[in-house]
Amino acid sequence: MLAGLLSRVLTNEGYDVECLDRADELPGAAKLATFNLVLSDIHLAGGTSGHDVLRRVREAMPHMPVILMTAYADIEGAMAAVSQGAYDYLPKPIEPSELKRMVGEAIARRALAIVVQAPSDPREVAAGAMQIVGAAPAMIDLYKTVAHVSPTTATVLIIGESGTGKELVARQIHAKSPRATRAFVPVNCAALPESILESELFGHERGAFTGASGQRRGVFEEASGGTLFLDEMGEITPKMQVQLLRVLQEGEIRRVGASETVKVDVRVVAATNRDLKSDVAAGRFREDLYFRLQVVTVRVPPLRERKQDIAILTRHFLSKHAVRLRRPVPNVAPEVLEALAAYNFPGNVRELSHIVERAILLAREGVITAADLPGELAKPWIEAAAHQAQSTLADDWPPLATLERRYIDRVLSRTGGNKTRAAEVLGIDRRTLNRMFARERVAAAIARGEPAPPDEDDDD
Repeated sequence: MLAGLLSRVLTNEGYDVECLDRADELPGAAKLATFNLVLSDIHLAGGTSGHDVLRRVREAMPHMPVILMTAYADIEGAMAAVSQGAYDYLPKPIEPSELKRMVGEAIARRALAIVVQAPSDPREVAAGAMQIVGAAPAMIDLYKTVAHVSPTTATVLIIGESGTGKELVARQIHAKSPRATRAFVPVNCAALPESILESELFGHERGAFTGASGQRRGVFEEASGGTLFLDEMGEITPKMQVQLLRVLQEGEIRRVGASETVKVDVRVVAATNRDLKSDVAAGRFREDLYFRLQVVTVRVPPLRERKQDIAILTRHFLSKHAVRLRRPVPNVAPEVLEALAAYNFPGNVRELSHIVERAILLAREGVITAADLPGELAKPWIEAAAHQAQSTLADDWPPLATLERRYIDRVLSRTGGNKTRAAEVLGIDRRTLNRMFARERVAAAIARGEPAPPDEDDDD
């Protein structure tokens, strides 16, 4: 079905399109050479996949552009495919305008013979590697940049506000690089004064300063063959800027108190929440160091620019924190996601993580409600509920059973009438909810002087 729709879109653009169902139906090199591009879904018929397509095309026509189509759950595989030579990938649902743009660009690049050799395959991500989570357009761009830059040795500068997940991006770059089996060493440059930071980075010799009772290797040596992550690079002093520039230029360090240099093989990934370009203009940061660091710049968007990811991130943190706290994953009332979506998150993804962790600890009966959120998020919802309750009670002082039914009706309204989902939010099982409705039918029939109706199995 998808193939037919995409075929019509591209045919209307003037392309000749041929559709296949399986990777093993791909033609040989002679026939394949008559095409300009291959577009493939990740999941194909007959147990084959887009990765099989990519491999077969690479073997027959190394410079043939291959574009993969993928759902959010397959982004990890798509990123790996880009590292293995795929031209690009399209996330589903596919926008026809983006499809036409990418196909046109790929064919034009091939026609102009602008061919970039595929980088070497990255090492497999170590088990338990941390995930970048999100499917917003800005995050898709980030995934693509990470996939392209990871297999290289290029220095990377990650920019973004505090709490956006810059270290997580750095770890992903390392995990997908040829250095993945070696050390990833993070250092917070803002947390240490200059004298201690110098020793931390470069090490020291015995007697170099008071308390230096022996030789000590710095993190540049500890990260040999791996990746050194320098967080908050914008906070280092001019003296340290000079020393770091020398390391990046010469590939060698000098321990504090030493007379000889030591060669180091380290990939540097730096991060900052400052505007280094403005700092350069103001004379606070060396221009030559800035240019050395920003060979490739990766921008991590703030959460307020990717609000469609809030629900995805909330589910991710629910699972993550529930396992760590040894608690079952709670259900989430609809107003919680509404409250989170309305919030601007000055602390970004880190703040959302803390909010979810707090809510898990405060949740009762296995359900997170607005009352379990911090005050600034919960206040509007609590006030609205209190006002509604006060108005209702002032009007008719209903019995508890009536209030219970009103609450159930409100939850059903929020879940679109889905009783299974409503039961989850209410913290009861579906059969209990059905029995409550059955009792109401019996009571209503008796009140009308009618026989009790037979039991019914309510469906959503």
